[in-house]
Amino acid sequence: MGLHSGRSAVGSDLAPQARPGNLRDGLEIGPDRPHSGGDDRPTRPVTPPVEPRLPQAEPRPRDRLQTGALIVIAGAVILFLLVEARFLLTSLAVAIIVFSLTSDAINYISRMRIGPLRVPNWLASIAAVVLISTGLFMLSSLVLSQINTVLSTTLTYTERAPGAVADLFAWMGPEVETAIQNAMGSVNVSGYLRTVAGQAGGLMQGTVLVILFVGFLFAERLWFDVKLTSLMGGDAERAARAQRIIGTIMHRVNYYLLVKTVVSAVTGLMAYGVSVLFGLDLAVAIGVLTFVLNYIPNVGSIVATVLATLVTYVQLGEPAATIGYFFALFAIQFVNGNVIDPWLMGKTLRLSTFGIIVSLAFWGAVWGIAGMFLSVPIMVAVMIVCSHVPGLRPVAVLLSREGLPEEEPLSLDRAAGRTPATGGR
Repeated sequence: MGLHSGRSAVGSDLAPQARPGNLRDGLEIGPDRPHSGGDDRPTRPVTPPVEPRLPQAEPRPRDRLQTGALIVIAGAVILFLLVEARFLLTSLAVAIIVFSLTSDAINYISRMRIGPLRVPNWLASIAAVVLISTGLFMLSSLVLSQINTVLSTTLTYTERAPGAVADLFAWMGPEVETAIQNAMGSVNVSGYLRTVAGQAGGLMQGTVLVILFVGFLFAERLWFDVKLTSLMGGDAERAARAQRIIGTIMHRVNYYLLVKTVVSAVTGLMAYGVSVLFGLDLAVAIGVLTFVLNYIPNVGSIVATVLATLVTYVQLGEPAATIGYFFALFAIQFVNGNVIDPWLMGKTLRLSTFGIIVSLAFWGAVWGIAGMFLSVPIMVAVMIVCSHVPGLRPVAVLLSREGLPEEEPLSLDRAAGRTPATGGR
């Protein structure tokens, strides 16, 4: 009895110190041993206190002003760099377009077999670079020779041009005719010709730079997929999606350029034929000029027709023949540009006409004549990229003709097993 009571007393004295975690009524139950006392009330879990969420502070007008100022400064810096590096950037853009035009052909050649042998990829790339270099040099030489012909012939027409243009306004009275002739005589034609000759002289330098860029692009083409996967952080699905976007851009731009080349070549040949029928000295130059300017959307055909008509009037000096020549060129440009060209294009581009004019004006102001030629390919690339980025899709809608910039994101998302609204969840 004594031992029992002593053990109980000792146990009661040591219980609070030995197992402090087993106490209740405000004390926490130890996680090592469950409570086995007489009190069988369920223990309530201890929940950590919830920190109150502070309301997010709205941006102050000063912060918005700073953000807007930074955006304006960044845009000004980018615009400055685009203008200052236009020769390099335009050469790089042309090289990328030439590379995209020929890459599919190189892939096809590399898959060909000559008996038991297959054409190596490096051999196909070297052959492509050689053919591209030859074609670019021949095209540049042809354009330069025709520019020199036009410049030398224009110098002989300089004295007759003011009087010929003034005769067009003879029906308005002698005073208006004299004023027009004086205004035309004050134009510094030789200065404009020197400017055009200087820009034409840089064409051969640009051709050499484009060939160098194309050669290095072909040398790097084998590692494009690996680099793209590494750029996407090793995510193969994102890399495949980016590759599909790039492939869509290349397909659209390539098809546009191929159709434009065919239509421009046919238009140039028809303009050359009409010029030969009217006995013009610059028939070849007019055909080449028509072919080149037709790459400039909406404006190029108008400029080519007006320039050819002025040359015809200065040479012939007969209003009736000039009007007939003008309507012949107008019919050619109208049929090829408004019937055949849209029929061949179909819905490949789906670009807004107003957007094309804005892009033409912007890139023409930034990069000059080269920017006018590159305005549509750049606009196609921007529209396709914006159509795949949810935050930039309104931009793609504005650039598209029918408000439907791209039909491929839905099919791509379905192929990847997700919907555009959920983003893969």
